[in-house]
Amino acid sequence: MPVSAGQDSSTVTVLHGGDAPPGLSERVGGSRLRLAVSPEELADALPGSDVLLTWDFTSDAVRRVWSPELTTDLRWVHTASAGVDKVAFPELLASRVVLTNSRGVFDRPMAEFVLGAVLAFAKDTAGSLALQRDATWRHRETETVAGKIATVVGSGPIGHAIAHLLGAVGMTVRLVGRRATDGVHAFDELPGLLPDTDFLVLAAPLTDATRGMLHTGTIALLPERARVINVGRGPLVVQDDLVGALAAGRLAGAALDVFEVEPLPADSPLWTMENVLVSPHMSGDVVGWKDMLVELFADNLVRFREGAELRNVVDKERGYVSSTSGGIQ
Repeated sequence: MPVSAGQDSSTVTVLHGGDAPPGLSERVGGSRLRLAVSPEELADALPGSDVLLTWDFTSDAVRRVWSPELTTDLRWVHTASAGVDKVAFPELLASRVVLTNSRGVFDRPMAEFVLGAVLAFAKDTAGSLALQRDATWRHRETETVAGKIATVVGSGPIGHAIAHLLGAVGMTVRLVGRRATDGVHAFDELPGLLPDTDFLVLAAPLTDATRGMLHTGTIALLPERARVINVGRGPLVVQDDLVGALAAGRLAGAALDVFEVEPLPADSPLWTMENVLVSPHMSGDVVGWKDMLVELFADNLVRFREGAELRNVVDKERGYVSSTSGGIQ
């Protein structure tokens, strides 16, 4: 979708939460930068800005301060994340403002993270570390992953990258997307896929259709041997239902990188469950990831100033980058 500043420069406001994008000032040419940490600073910076970069993608400051008076000149919002749930609120979606995301930066790292979790479960890495701490020599048999069935919910670039790596170690992978396409099952087919699933991987965007998709009812369709891996968004899972199933032995384990509330509260039972791997929303964050995010935004900024097609334009009706806007669902 072409969108232009209509001039050689632009005014870019950056919501960064105290961790400013590295090297951004050197990458934006003659654009004017306004840095904002708090909602109050964002409200002061927005008037006259035609570009907003939400570097702090966990903040809801944009939603809190949004008003026609402050966003009269705003043409484009870019979020430094693959998910857009923090900025895809009704007022922005109904506006003329174009929304883009950082699709493509996290695909391979998140796929490697998922593969690592699969292998950690199969080879009982947590058990070996616990025995090592106690200086206990205990021979065990572990599982092979070859031939295991992984159902991956989310058929975008991240889901495809996950499927590629899991397939490379001999797993049978089934991709699930919004609709059925070549090699992809439709979302409404998911209940029929769960009974023989060994690993259920959630890598879908958070939409009205996917929110709370893993609950007591869907968990009941999974075999007790199944493990759940969530690298999508925390609210894809009804967390209390998952905790109850894990505690009751209804599921064999879970690797969770995202949660309903982040940071995960210290009193959450997930911290101390032996069959749970907890990580702090870091599955896509590898060495150099911030530089890659800046590179993507800087490239799009050049396109914006030239009136060229922007990368990763989010379909406002679907809530993600669709095949008709430069990406796949």
